[in-house]
Amino acid sequence: MTQVQIHFRLQRPLDNTMLARVAEVNALYGIQRVRVAPTLDSLTVDYDATRLRPAEVESALAAAGIPIAPQLA
Repeated sequence: MTQVQIHFRLQRPLDNTMLARVAEVNALYGIQRVRVAPTLDSLTVDYDATRLRPAEVESALAAAGIPIAPQLA
């Protein structure tokens, strides 16, 4: 397993509905953890790079309706 972190900034702060969707994405195979910043304006995703690619992580978040934009490291 190769654990990698990717950071996303959000296009708008998360509300309660979006927080529930984050929990659903957290259950996706290959994603170890999704952390929401205390300010609710960014996410950090820890995932297994042997299972997922960055584009797949981004796609899973977008498919869940989470308003993300890739954040440069």
